[in-house]
Amino acid sequence: MADIDRQIRGQTAVTLAEGKRLGTVDRAVAELAGQQHGVVARRQLLAFGLGPGAIEHRIANGRLHRVHYGVYAVGYRSLTPHGHWLAAVLAAGPGAVLSHRSAAALWGLRPAAGRRIDVTVCRRGRRGRPGIAVHVTRELRDRDRAQRVSIPVTSVARTLLDLAGVIPERQLSRAFEEADRADLLDLGAIEDICLRGRGRRGLGALLRLLADQTGPTPATRSELERVFLDLCDDHRLPRPRINALVAGFEVDALWPCQRLIVELDGYAFHRTRAAFERDRDRDAGLLLAGYRVLRFTHRRLEQDSSATAATVRAALANPPVGPPAASNPDQLGGAQPPRLDEKTPTNPDAVTALKPYRCPLPPWRRRSR
Repeated sequence: MADIDRQIRGQTAVTLAEGKRLGTVDRAVAELAGQQHGVVARRQLLAFGLGPGAIEHRIANGRLHRVHYGVYAVGYRSLTPHGHWLAAVLAAGPGAVLSHRSAAALWGLRPAAGRRIDVTVCRRGRRGRPGIAVHVTRELRDRDRAQRVSIPVTSVARTLLDLAGVIPERQLSRAFEEADRADLLDLGAIEDICLRGRGRRGLGALLRLLADQTGPTPATRSELERVFLDLCDDHRLPRPRINALVAGFEVDALWPCQRLIVELDGYAFHRTRAAFERDRDRDAGLLLAGYRVLRFTHRRLEQDSSATAATVRAALANPPVGPPAASNPDQLGGAQPPRLDEKTPTNPDAVTALKPYRCPLPPWRRRSR
């Protein structure tokens, strides 16, 4: 991808032509600043034909405001975050791109943090400037570059690799998940940049996140059910009914007497928006039928089995009180829940909750006897 200076040369020529048509170079400069979040570089002003004296004159009368050495805000001192980011890129010189934490903020992977703006350049000798952290790299290929809202920035894959070296692994995992949620994640690009980034700090953390996404093969429904049944056996939980029919829905695991349903969500079958909406519709229908629904992913079953078992155990120990909304035994999984008038153990807290609550009268309304 062409760097911003190549793009600017074309924009400058068009804008300058418009400026001559309007009879003023300042209007052409304002047009260019409008395309660049309110900032221009000194080299751009020189391309318009403004000499050093003319630039200093405009600084003196308040038409230009210095942001960094060689970079100016046009008309107003205040800039948006995008304006500050592009100003830092322009100050770092031709070929520079926004990178690291600042690039992650621009892509929406994590909030902006700190006052220093991260910029990456490919040449040595470029020193940092106040408010700018300059990172020097040996190479920055075209596929590692991108442009977002007219700001040169590292690609999402390169941004994640850069982030891995400067933030904790937990924060990197959140940025990785945010990229996946925003549909910005290109696993092939991440694998490619990891191969080219041998020896980079934080590479191991990024490789672990990549492994979670690419392998092993996502579990099928039957495999998830087997894992869940093994978890029930290992933690001495009563075995549920598998693939039972409840209120017109086929559920993964059911304890009919406790009116508890567990749905096992495999990543491959539940990651799309349509699947997300469909799952919520199922949950709402089952809730109206008087059933509680717990959802567990394959990762949680494998990596946090104890917490999963504790959640299921607590739900089984506190069944809802009262008959379910549906009355068809076939839709209720083949068994009716216990009634309160039957001689079966019940939840004392739930029974207590059914007693009417009488609000005590304030002292001045109580009758003295």
